[in-house]
Amino acid sequence: MITQLDSQKPPQELSIEEVLTQTFELYSRKFAIFLIPVLIASLTTGIISIPLRNYVEGAMADLEPSAPPEVVLKWFHTYLPTLLCMTAVVTIISLIVNAIAHGICIKFVSDLIEKGNASLEEAFHFTVYKLFSLLVVTIITGILTALGFIALVVPGIILAIMFSLVVQVVIIEDVGALDSLSRSRRLVSNRWLKTFVLLLIVYAIILFVSFVGSLIGTPFGGASLIVSSIIAAFVQPILPISLTVYYYSMLAKEEQLRVPPPPPPF
Repeated sequence: MITQLDSQKPPQELSIEEVLTQTFELYSRKFAIFLIPVLIASLTTGIISIPLRNYVEGAMADLEPSAPPEVVLKWFHTYLPTLLCMTAVVTIISLIVNAIAHGICIKFVSDLIEKGNASLEEAFHFTVYKLFSLLVVTIITGILTALGFIALVVPGIILAIMFSLVVQVVIIEDVGALDSLSRSRRLVSNRWLKTFVLLLIVYAIILFVSFVGSLIGTPFGGASLIVSSIIAAFVQPILPISLTVYYYSMLAKEEQLRVPPPPPPF
């Protein structure tokens, strides 16, 4: 599927409002194309999480709140190994499918901006080609950011801002995971607050809709995870689209700083 769109790289740095405006314009014009990979990833994560949730609920039902220490220890020996294995499988599959979905969205937006046309099939194949680097950089940034939040919260926020464009760099500039870390830091340099505000707005939208989706999904019982995943999928493409638009805005900022000012008039 090839899509054409009159689009081009921003000639200058965009404001947050302009980034969000272009994000929603791209998403609304190519809604189905962006939704399909994210919806598949969300459904996959929701479906494979059902056995894990059922196992946890069954295990907790076998543990009395007032159980003595020896019973609790036996409970851990009985359920913990299986729980850890199931959690690891769900986490790995979720990482893979979400990395592919976000990579497809990023590549698709990038091709629209740079070439005016994009192919969903080409975006998929390129993302699979870069999958190892995407997984490595996702794991590295995830661990570093989590440690930052555990430490004092503020370091976690700083690291989240610093590495906010690593996936875009891996996909668009076709570099490795480690190189993308320093490149993302350079792109957002001197724009820490602006990047933070953009991330805050985008994540607030996603978290709000996800929360509403979980409330709507609650009456569906065993299928609640699937229902909430479907609802959340409708807003999740906003993250890769907005950060890709923001990536090109930061490229424009670099170009502006690189071009020397005109000579003063005589």
